Amino acid sequence: MRSLHVAGTGMLAQQTNVEVISNNIANMSTTGYKRRRAEFQDLIYQNLRRTGTQSSEQGTVLPAGAQLGLGVRTGAIYRISEQGNLSQTENRFDLAIRGNGYFPVQLPSGETAYTRAGTFALSPEGIIVTPDGFPVGQGIAVPAAARDVTINAAGEVLAKLDGQVEPQNVGQVQLAIFPNEGGLEATGDNLFLATPASGEAQLGAAGAVGYGQVLQGFIETSNVNVVQEITNLITAQRAYEMNSKVITTSDEMLSTLTRLR
Repeated sequence: MRSLHVAGTGMLAQQTNVEVISNNIANMSTTGYKRRRAEFQDLIYQNLRRTGTQSSEQGTVLPAGAQLGLGVRTGAIYRISEQGNLSQTENRFDLAIRGNGYFPVQLPSGETAYTRAGTFALSPEGIIVTPDGFPVGQGIAVPAAARDVTINAAGEVLAKLDGQVEPQNVGQVQLAIFPNEGGLEATGDNLFLATPASGEAQLGAAGAVGYGQVLQGFIETSNVNVVQEITNLITAQRAYEMNSKVITTSDEMLSTLTRLR
């Protein structure tokens, strides 16, 4: 009985759906987190009567055949890249991106990762780094004698020094954009790596055409809508229950067959 297998694939699909939703809810307070959405595809069909085949010697054809679906599978889990809310923190090294772009981050392995989570700080050497100590961009050093640091919308880091009227430009935080953001590989710790699907990173100044602006003293919150996620969770739960009911019904039908004399 095909319905046993079909309903089983439906339960597996809804289990994946619940796992994606639960990850969204778990990360509702994660800085820069982008919610995910599971997409599903129907499996191959079994043709009992193929549409368009000849049905008589006179050349008549079947206008509609008979196809039986064999279930569902997970096709993809998409990342929704819409802008999260901007929360003011007053921390001078908290940065948010309003618009497109990612902050480049230099990993100890030599690779470049990318992030939307701009909760940065200074290392003992005065380098702007992530919470894990990874340099942002090419490593922007802030002088120890700086009384104040301003990062403007273009990502320029301006240090105010004693005895100088004009602030000193000590570097610029560049942004990276990609032809396909959805192709980035999430590695945890709010970091992403470029892949052949995402395309090569295109570095540019914040505020340029196609690039967002940098806001100092703000962070981007998660774009998870809790109400929508709870609604999706209830829908997935009901779908899981209905698939389990199909299995129970199919089992009862098979039991009826075995009792026939």
